[in-house]
Amino acid sequence: MTAAAGTPRVTLLSGGVGGAKLALGFYTLFDPERLTVIANNGDDMDLFGLRICPDWDILAYTLAGRVEAAQGWGIAGDTFAALEVVRELGGTDWFNLGDRDLGLHLFRTELLRQGIGLGEVCRRVAGRLGLKCALLPMCEQPVETRIGAEGGEMHLQEYLVRHRTEPEVRSIRFAGIDSATPAPGVLEAIAGAQVIVLAPSNPLISIDPILAVPGLREALRGSKALRMAVSPLVAGASLKGPTDKMMAQLGLEVSPVTVAGRYRDVLDLFVLDRQDGHLAPEVEALGLKCAVLPTVMSDLAAKQALARALLELGGSFQPGAAALSGAAS
Repeated sequence: MTAAAGTPRVTLLSGGVGGAKLALGFYTLFDPERLTVIANNGDDMDLFGLRICPDWDILAYTLAGRVEAAQGWGIAGDTFAALEVVRELGGTDWFNLGDRDLGLHLFRTELLRQGIGLGEVCRRVAGRLGLKCALLPMCEQPVETRIGAEGGEMHLQEYLVRHRTEPEVRSIRFAGIDSATPAPGVLEAIAGAQVIVLAPSNPLISIDPILAVPGLREALRGSKALRMAVSPLVAGASLKGPTDKMMAQLGLEVSPVTVAGRYRDVLDLFVLDRQDGHLAPEVEALGLKCAVLPTVMSDLAAKQALARALLELGGSFQPGAAALSGAAS
């Protein structure tokens, strides 16, 4: 089950920047029509009357080759003239919206106002961007990740962007999640996959919202695919974003083992970075297989190498086999 022969159907559960790196690795490594990406949309928000889907947009721009590579979000070479006018007028200017980026939000919002479901909107946008894989939202109903901090709750984007992760995190909740249902195609993508991967995205605010959609975790538990997750922590820290900081503030041990424990009911295999290979016995003690791989995706070659290694694990994995610690290392 490798990229060279008999490429499996892969379903990737992903947040934004970190997950998009692995998504691009898969997308450019093998036939992208065999890839489905399920995006977190718990951090979606309304601003200036427009519906913004940050994680989905990052994934779309990345896979379409349009992302601003230096920052991992937004459109390459975008300008911010409209936001400058908002700033001059004294309006809300803490969330960076580029001029070209605004076009997507205008288009999306108009279709939603016409009563078209978010899944269909995403399908149309992905098609116009030339994407050859399926890029699905986790659900169509509004779900809002809320961060509890001193002084009250705030939207996740306010915590991340407006306050630059400075407030101490005391709680996280997904408002509206009880009324959510998997978006069209999501359950089918899980049922039809041969390999399911939880991206190295923030487990608390990127992967947990997806798993919290009613029916989705149960679908993963019942899947016959090889189910694996890549650790978002390397050598005790997150490479990008506040994963480590948030975990510590919530009283969680900042360790890949903690992440593996959160996913253990929907996984067969957990992937550690080489720098954390010594933790493999602790992962295996959770009842999971463990693989140790280079997981830092510094360039396209590294992204593809990790994607290829994950596919190779899919070919070598047998239920009940010995742990894969050190495989492909």
